[in-house]
Amino acid sequence: MAKVWFITGTSKGFGRIWAEAALDRGDQVVATARNVDTLAGLADTYGGSVLAMALDVTDKPAVDATIAAAHAHFGRLDVVVNNAGYGLFGAIEEVSEQQARAQIETNVFGALWVTQAALPILREQGSGHIIQVSSIGGVQAFPTIGLYHASKWALEGFSQSLAGEVADFGIKVTLVEPTGYATDWGGPSSVHAEPIAAYAPVRERLTGSAGAIRRRRGDPQATGPAILEIVDAANPPLRVFFGDGPLEMIHAEYASRLALWDQWGELSVKAHGSAA
Repeated sequence: MAKVWFITGTSKGFGRIWAEAALDRGDQVVATARNVDTLAGLADTYGGSVLAMALDVTDKPAVDATIAAAHAHFGRLDVVVNNAGYGLFGAIEEVSEQQARAQIETNVFGALWVTQAALPILREQGSGHIIQVSSIGGVQAFPTIGLYHASKWALEGFSQSLAGEVADFGIKVTLVEPTGYATDWGGPSSVHAEPIAAYAPVRERLTGSAGAIRRRRGDPQATGPAILEIVDAANPPLRVFFGDGPLEMIHAEYASRLALWDQWGELSVKAHGSAA
């Protein structure tokens, strides 16, 4: 049976690629973006299989209304994709209050509002799949992008809790954690804090590793068939990396964490105290 998708951030990048992958195989898509004009190509190509809607995910009443309208139009929602988001570059001291709040509003609260609005529909259906677009930055952290990491770690946390809460309703949750891809995530779609000269050496040390990552960037089009395989799986994963490299990186990261916790394990037990 054809699936009905609701996708945020469908103007470009993963959102657009996944919408086209779903439509090409006969599914129906509610495609949303802040500027609905960016979705004209989808509607022209796929006709009535697409419902293009303007949506700013930070506007909770608008999210509620858009989800309701989407459900009324197609009669159900099968796959809800929280893809809208962007990167904020800057050391922790450099990031302004406005930049920090805007990052969390979009990457965390935007996904939360869409998730909350969709859940009553999915519960009533007794089925559904929520796809949360996280990042390798949702399980690892690097200098000069701390607020972005904070937003994705928050998404990871509430989504893991969510998965345990909704499993009995037949609702599945998957966190997709991409590595670097040849999209404009780090380009026009990103925000950069005003640099402080004291952090120049930190940025210089990152230049070499960033260059290696850029040379290994994945092909965004390859994620289309991958996301279809995820949503068609009888038992989809809670977490899945997209791209070559993150699995190796996270093996090393978790080995390092475990070693450090073990090193300080005696103090950890001591801090428990002896009270019954």
